[in-house]
Amino acid sequence: MGTPLFATSMKRFSDMRKHDINNFVTMKEVSGSCICIYMSYLYGVLKKSKMVDMVGFMDTTDIGSIGCGNPIERSRAIADRLKRAKRGQILLLPYNSRCHWMLTVINAEEDLVYFMDPLKRRLVTGEWKDIVDNGIKIHNAQVKRQGRKATTWKNCAGISEQKTDKDCGYFIRYMKEIVEDKNLDFFSKWERRGKAAYTQQDIDVVRNEWAKFVVKTFM
Repeated sequence: MGTPLFATSMKRFSDMRKHDINNFVTMKEVSGSCICIYMSYLYGVLKKSKMVDMVGFMDTTDIGSIGCGNPIERSRAIADRLKRAKRGQILLLPYNSRCHWMLTVINAEEDLVYFMDPLKRRLVTGEWKDIVDNGIKIHNAQVKRQGRKATTWKNCAGISEQKTDKDCGYFIRYMKEIVEDKNLDFFSKWERRGKAAYTQQDIDVVRNEWAKFVVKTFM
């Protein structure tokens, strides 16, 4: 394929059920496979703008709360992905906490994490935060870097807000906006809470990009 983001991208497409595709087309719950396919599309966008060394992605199957291993296994998966990252590269981690998609952005060199929850628009607590923090600690130990005692988390409270309980997956548009910003100045834009909201037209842009990429790459 033209954009080999994940070694299993072709398998990912073949594993997608008709149910997954129908859900994406009809604005229902989005699967991790659909999101990984869209990340492959965004990888192509990064290549065109010569930003591949600036932004990276993590496979949803390595970090999700269901079927992806225990917390320490998921922390090690994050550490392994950080080890493969380019110097100064930020990583985008779409995370599903059983029934809700959120986006985490890791800047390992700065020991900094940005968090985006389209439903609550506040920082996460509990297991996922511990998994990410421990992943960064493991990575720092592996590369023999002295990190902060505690990783700094910043909440992107100004992101567009989710309006229903089924459309969180379509807020992968956050990744699109990050990837298309050559200055990676997303936190300045999303730092303060506001009334921003995606329109159906905004969401449809993502759905159309996904569909065109699938037809061009896999059909």
